[in-house]
Amino acid sequence: MLMAGALVFAAICAITARSMFSSTAGQPAQAMVAPEPTGPQVLVATKTLPPGTIIGPDAVRYQTWPKDLVDGAYYIKGQQGAAVQGTVVRYTITAGQPVTQGALIKPGDRGFLAAALTPGMRAVSIAVTAQASVAGFVFPGDRVDLLLTQTVTGGGDGQALKASETIIRNLRVLATDQKTDKTSDAEGKTQVTTFSNVTLEATPKIAEKIAVAQAVGTLSLSLRSIADDRMELEREIAAGEVNAPADAKAEKAMLMQIASRPIDTDPSVTTGGDVSRFQPSHVAPKIAPVAMSAPAPSGPSAPAAPRGPVVVIARGNSVTVTPLSASAAAAPTGN
Repeated sequence: MLMAGALVFAAICAITARSMFSSTAGQPAQAMVAPEPTGPQVLVATKTLPPGTIIGPDAVRYQTWPKDLVDGAYYIKGQQGAAVQGTVVRYTITAGQPVTQGALIKPGDRGFLAAALTPGMRAVSIAVTAQASVAGFVFPGDRVDLLLTQTVTGGGDGQALKASETIIRNLRVLATDQKTDKTSDAEGKTQVTTFSNVTLEATPKIAEKIAVAQAVGTLSLSLRSIADDRMELEREIAAGEVNAPADAKAEKAMLMQIASRPIDTDPSVTTGGDVSRFQPSHVAPKIAPVAMSAPAPSGPSAPAAPRGPVVVIARGNSVTVTPLSASAAAAPTGN
């Protein structure tokens, strides 16, 4: 009787459990949907922005932020003064972090150019013409090469040597005249305007070279392509100057480092002889005349000028001329 009662109880439990699971399986599963955040849209960084970064359209975006966490220093969409294009980052802003008004400095503010400089770099300005500045197609943030054109006088033929060389490569343009951002019209299109001064970012040593180059000859700008950074890295890897890391993230960091440094080594030179056959390709060296300590005496008592080979001995400013005898001139030397 006990066994029969246990079997009946087990059957009842099995039937009850089956009915419960069948009723639950018939209902569709409901996915857990997170509630959408409600609040104003604030300006956040799309990537890590180090100090000195000039804010562009791809550096920031608006994102909905919880209303309770909105601070008064945030840039809120629709409010006055929310335009940040062309401003410079004071300190590091991590990706996804809201941009505060104290983290940016606007053009025209005190210390704007100093904030735009990369740590350890200097700002140097050069005077250019419309032809030397790529007809105004150089804008702040672009990368340029610096060319020096000069005329070297001298040579035996009396013809001056005209030469041009790329003295520095990969310089960042900070400003054109007194503008640190691109000028746009009412439709948002970039306007091409001519300018007479360009401010470049350089190391202290390169800044000295640029100052000397302005006194030596005429400076011109050569606009670089964005793809030149990758080509420069590949050239240095092939030459064995740098070791490419296996990690893709480390390689990207190395590329960013190479893209931000000016290069003043391995200059390329072009002379007039490379352009025209009627121009010299080098300067003939001049032979300086030997300065005698005293003029040669003249008159009846003056000794006759030596004939044949002579030996010129210079001791400081004193120069003596000693003639060689015929036997000494004909004798073979030991060396």
